[in-house]
Amino acid sequence: MVSKRGDDKPWMAPDDYGRSLSGLGINLLVRDVPRGVAFAKAVLRARVVYEDADFAVLRYEAGRTAAEWMLHADHTYSSHPLLGLTGDNAIRGAGAEFRLYDLDPDEAVKRAEARGDTVLQGATDKPHGLRECYIADPDGYIWVPGVPKKKSG
Repeated sequence: MVSKRGDDKPWMAPDDYGRSLSGLGINLLVRDVPRGVAFAKAVLRARVVYEDADFAVLRYEAGRTAAEWMLHADHTYSSHPLLGLTGDNAIRGAGAEFRLYDLDPDEAVKRAEARGDTVLQGATDKPHGLRECYIADPDGYIWVPGVPKKKSG
């Protein structure tokens, strides 16, 4: 049984939500769901599908790009084996990048810097045809907004 902080009523029955999912699913364990949501909204321009103190569903849509991911408060994983890897000083998601295509990296960097978020690399034209940046969210997950770079000459 999941231990929730509040007595929030779920936005839909968990088994109905589970059956509605398809494709690739991304669940991120976070220390503070509202803090993670604030980052996703401000920096990544995500919209909230659902949010409570323990869980959130976020969606990013722009042009041909759509992505959806979930944030789960650490304590909701109770006896899940992954929880043992998320100690207070753990670097979460080391080695993974979450890429949001069609999200302007120059603007994302400005928003992240204004919030005091960690920008690992500013917006840079890459040899693989994208302009992208690397931004750490409050839990250390790395987000890579990118757009096709302008063709030269």
